[in-house]
Amino acid sequence: MTEIPAKRAKLEGQRLTSSIQAHKALLEDDETPSVFNPKYRVCPYLDTINRNLLDFDFEKLCSISLTRINVYACLVCGKYFQGRGTNTHAYTHSVGEAHHVFLNLHTLRFYCLPDNYEIIDSSLDDIKYVLNPTFTKQEISKLDLVEPKHSRTVDGVLYLPGVVGLNNIKANDYCNVVLHALSHVGPLRDYFLREQNYAHIRRPPGDSMFTLVQRFGELMRKMWNPRNFKAHVSPHEMLQAVVLWSSKRFQITEQGDPIDFLSWFLNTLHRALKGNKKPDSSILYKIFLGEMRIYTRKIPPVELDDTQKQQLLATDEYKDQIEHTNFIYLTCDLPPPPLFTDEFRENIIPQVNLYQLLGKFNGSAEKEYKTYKDNFMKRFEITRLPQFIILYIKRFTKNTFFLEKNPTIVNFPIKNVDFGDILGMRQRDKGVKDTKYNLVANIVHDGDPKKGTYRAHILHKANGQWYEMQDLHVTKILPQMITLTESYIQIYERSMEQ
Repeated sequence: MTEIPAKRAKLEGQRLTSSIQAHKALLEDDETPSVFNPKYRVCPYLDTINRNLLDFDFEKLCSISLTRINVYACLVCGKYFQGRGTNTHAYTHSVGEAHHVFLNLHTLRFYCLPDNYEIIDSSLDDIKYVLNPTFTKQEISKLDLVEPKHSRTVDGVLYLPGVVGLNNIKANDYCNVVLHALSHVGPLRDYFLREQNYAHIRRPPGDSMFTLVQRFGELMRKMWNPRNFKAHVSPHEMLQAVVLWSSKRFQITEQGDPIDFLSWFLNTLHRALKGNKKPDSSILYKIFLGEMRIYTRKIPPVELDDTQKQQLLATDEYKDQIEHTNFIYLTCDLPPPPLFTDEFRENIIPQVNLYQLLGKFNGSAEKEYKTYKDNFMKRFEITRLPQFIILYIKRFTKNTFFLEKNPTIVNFPIKNVDFGDILGMRQRDKGVKDTKYNLVANIVHDGDPKKGTYRAHILHKANGQWYEMQDLHVTKILPQMITLTESYIQIYERSMEQ
């Protein structure tokens, strides 16, 4: 009789031992500390960390299995590996290469492998901050007010936060200039520097479009990070999200058009932030959305005689149609360049005043638009000016055979541009005062229509200095030099000093 309880106790002991071993194996890759995974505050391998090789700008996936689940960065060589338990790629790498310090890219916790214990050390906080920079409201409020301090990278290079180069992977300079310009639109930058501003937005399950918002926010924080390890940022993850959500319309291997990218990007971000047609439904519409009236008048066919034309004009179809619409940017049409050379047989560089281009929107200037069967005359009248005005200067015209570029130089003031002249008469009668704007960003196209390159001019508001940014190259520039370039896209901000 005494043998049966003894056997039962032995079986219970074996079962308990096996369940403990199974539980221990599960915890090998678990993030929660336990009796089997003790925390040690001292690690003898911290001096092997090489900060010069750390680059968190690229996609967080294992360099061997290409999985995105449970990825760790080796802080000695900078490569990414999956897992932490026995027989995982990170474990094998630690044993084979004698690289011991790893960082979980999701939880931001440090571990020593193959011993598999967590490292808690305040000297590693700078690595954590580079991976995930954070900004307080107080820090953000000082970005445009306090004289900026230069930061120093790991290799001793000085850089100014917010004025850092963006890596050109192959042919993505058309995206880089737009991202540079948007990073200096104050309210937009301030919104995306704090993840809490958009983390609460409800989205349906499986809505991966929100990845674009997260990637843009990460890029903004890295560009304005005062504690970067290097003086440039790679927009790799951001552009991968762009390629995915534009259904490969915008590629990093082919040159594109910045205005197409800017228009798509702002509208897609607006939708991802659950914006609708209301002017204040997202931060983007609050900043960039303006209102206008479009007056459309249909033109009778030329081959008809005067009597028939009069009869057509009397019908409803040929009366003025008024349409109320919104705009994100205004398209300015350049006058055609001269066909002939001057008396010295040299090409004349044509020039035009910005106010002459803006005359298109004064409500009285008519412009002809043609479709395949009808001709229309249109007038545009601005009824509400947004806080930031984006001007698109249309330089490229496409005909049946090739793409042509208009080299006309646009003369524009950098400060106190008065957009009051293009406001409708009713708004002017109301005495709208906030009509003066200052330039904050200028995108330029250089070279041939298809093979050319793009660069951006950016104003750092805190020190009043203009910078020219072309991919990784950042140089100071005089404001007088900006007006001599072939401007393509301009962003103006409403002046506080009216």
